[in-house]
Amino acid sequence: MRQILVSVAGKDAPGITATLTGIIADASAALLDIEQVVVRGQATIMLLIGVEGEQTRGSPVVRDLLFAAKELGLELDFKVQDEVAIDPTAAEDRPRYAVTVIGDAIDARLIHEVSAVLLEHHANIEVIRRLSERTLASLEVEVSLPPGASRSASWAGGPPGDDDAYIALRKALMALAVSRGVDIALQRETLTRRSKRLVVMDMDSTLIQIEVIDELARAYGVYDAVAEITHRAMNGAMNYEESLKARVALLAGMPMSLALDIANRLPVTDGAEELLRVLRGLGYKTAVISGGFSFAAEVLRQRLGLDYAYSNQLEVKDGRLTGRVFEPIVGPQRKADLLDALAQREGIPLEQTIAIGDGANDLLMLEKAGLGIAFHAKPRLREAADTSLSSGGLDRILYLLGLRARDVRELPGVRL
Repeated sequence: MRQILVSVAGKDAPGITATLTGIIADASAALLDIEQVVVRGQATIMLLIGVEGEQTRGSPVVRDLLFAAKELGLELDFKVQDEVAIDPTAAEDRPRYAVTVIGDAIDARLIHEVSAVLLEHHANIEVIRRLSERTLASLEVEVSLPPGASRSASWAGGPPGDDDAYIALRKALMALAVSRGVDIALQRETLTRRSKRLVVMDMDSTLIQIEVIDELARAYGVYDAVAEITHRAMNGAMNYEESLKARVALLAGMPMSLALDIANRLPVTDGAEELLRVLRGLGYKTAVISGGFSFAAEVLRQRLGLDYAYSNQLEVKDGRLTGRVFEPIVGPQRKADLLDALAQREGIPLEQTIAIGDGANDLLMLEKAGLGIAFHAKPRLREAADTSLSSGGLDRILYLLGLRARDVRELPGVRL
């Protein structure tokens, strides 16, 4: 049996594939492989055909395909392949990765630069697909690396830290993303990447656009003092738990009604409602795990339809804050532990979980999850997380799951 690679291109129309495959079937030729893509109404179809005998160029099946293509107004080309030139297992043996490019304007220069980085790191492009609609705002590039490059990989978030090939490629793509002002994510392409079941996220500066404690302090007239403690903590002079207690102490005497008024006016991050509508529609469990405060997290849980909300609870007496917070405090380790406990409660493996956060106190939670996403975060967290989003809204996370805009547009109220 000899192999013939047939390529057909032209204006898309119903019945093209049926006509071509019918000719192959009637000729009793073997269809060994097929790929089809349609770009803006133009179709390209690749068919790998196996025929018996030596006279492949004059094969009746090739002749009939040429006639059919002409009648359909299509261009057809073919090439006889050496059997040794086509190894159907070669690509399958190479570990696969998904490179997701997200930006307001993806142009030819950017795609060239991404392709050049992939070439430098011996990554072969297998498939390119557009995820966004109308404009070229997101592309997914499926690539393969040489066998052994990810021998220790276990789930979609990427291989462990000792995988030099993955680390080198990720670092190069991240540098390109920073220089071009776009987001480029690298994930291991496995079944679990597209079958996540639990998404947890931080609240302040992630699910909402503000830090609740800053708004409380501003409303109570102690903003400068709270900001000073926050600054000291960020410089390493205090740990998270100490800084939280010190800041809450400055709120002693604040009317709880004032805090609730702030909670009812929280500005939700762009794309958050769209993201959560899609996740609910797909059956995901969702939660906010926050070092913020329960009165705000509970309002968001009800408002956005979250399944769970975990956060710090402030002590209230006679309608006023006492300046104390109940233990245990939801700090970095507690966040990671809550993610683990919630996954166990729902019977969801950790590799099928996603954690989203923006600050250093989210790092352990992001490391615990199957996929950790740094959202509009500082460089330190972006470098440590599995992947990051530095621009746009939370709905762009759907691209990281491999979802195309047209896949979710039928869900009520969703715009991606």
